[in-house]
Amino acid sequence: MPEPREATTRRRAALLDAVRGPGASIRGLAEQFGVSSSTIRRDLAELADQGHVVRTYGGALDTAHGVERTLREKDASRAEGKERIARAAAAQVRAGETVLLDAGTTTGRLARHLADRAELTVVTNGLPALLALAESPHVDVVVLGGRLRRPNGAILGRTAEQELRHIAPDRAFLGADGITGRGLNCPTLEQSHLKRAMLHSAERTWILADTAKIGARRFPYWTPIDRECHLLVDEEVDDPAQVPAECSLRTAESTADGTG
Repeated sequence: MPEPREATTRRRAALLDAVRGPGASIRGLAEQFGVSSSTIRRDLAELADQGHVVRTYGGALDTAHGVERTLREKDASRAEGKERIARAAAAQVRAGETVLLDAGTTTGRLARHLADRAELTVVTNGLPALLALAESPHVDVVVLGGRLRRPNGAILGRTAEQELRHIAPDRAFLGADGITGRGLNCPTLEQSHLKRAMLHSAERTWILADTAKIGARRFPYWTPIDRECHLLVDEEVDDPAQVPAECSLRTAESTADGTG
């Protein structure tokens, strides 16, 4: 029987993580994912057609630097870790609060956990969060205006930054394509400016990032972390030196009790 399309999508998203950095052999990838070498070759051919990898003899090299994945690919990658982060982040939110959600798939998952909350206002520039909350009868949703950017579903522009000046959220939850001591890595300069405005708009700011993003430098644009905030990750970080000095590092497991 043919493999379900959803399973194929998940495996290919995970395959992108596996080939990040040094070259990976087809045999090794087949053993890692429990599929045949021919299946891995088909996966790599499809990912190469999409511009995500460059084929080499016997394997592949990641070309993720400067190349963005689709929302579906991002959401499928490290999905379990993102879900743990989202649940732990939701535990921080209190009734009556105004919450700012950045664009991204992890913040989109967080929005799903907030959809049934009462007495909550959510401000967002993210299409995933907006779709998760669109039919909620409980949550008051404020959408920052601007231009919808593909493929990451972010609403960007001067209008969004100007509107944010008139809002004082209790908490902000930011995403990132990568994070180092330099700050948050972003696909565009426009997005880096808006993230900085979000960083400083709220009383408490959280950055949500699975550990695969720690140390990642995929794009040339950065949002400096120049205020105290929390970095919420799915598991222990191998190299804490990659975490910005202003960030208090939290794991999803230690944060799920709702303190902070």
